[in-house]
Amino acid sequence: MFTQMPKNQPKTRIFLGIDPGTHRVGYGVIKAEGSKFTLIDQGVIEKKEKGYAADQLPFIHREIKSLITRTNPDVMAIEKLFFSKNQTTAMTVAEARGVILLAAAESSVKIKEFTPNTVKQSISGYGSADKKAVLKMVSLILGLKDFRPIDDASDALAIAITAALIGDN
Repeated sequence: MFTQMPKNQPKTRIFLGIDPGTHRVGYGVIKAEGSKFTLIDQGVIEKKEKGYAADQLPFIHREIKSLITRTNPDVMAIEKLFFSKNQTTAMTVAEARGVILLAAAESSVKIKEFTPNTVKQSISGYGSADKKAVLKMVSLILGLKDFRPIDDASDALAIAITAALIGDN
């Protein structure tokens, strides 16, 4: 016999947020059930030995693919690049974003992209909020006390929450 889920049951979705970089990529994974958000995982992907940025790209790609396989997100949200004063940094981060987006596309994960100001606005209500304010709001939204992740992971969680809040627009 077929039974239907009650219509008032909130849909559960998994959001993977990515704060791209060349030597360190922040990630945050949350579960969204209606308006309730729960932390699943967070951290950074970084290679122990430092080297030329292009040498990091295969490592980043493999680690993102592994993270996607492990967490099975419905949506991967990633920060859009903003124009940097340092063009070399902007170009290398763009390359990292490329392999991250490739990993998501290869895994058939829906991709959302947000500017830093959109993320700050959706999390704190202020598009120029500092990292401390964003972390405070991420902690409140996820119901975590004394939460002290690395900045890149906190930013990635803010990106994941933004994707959940903004929805499938």
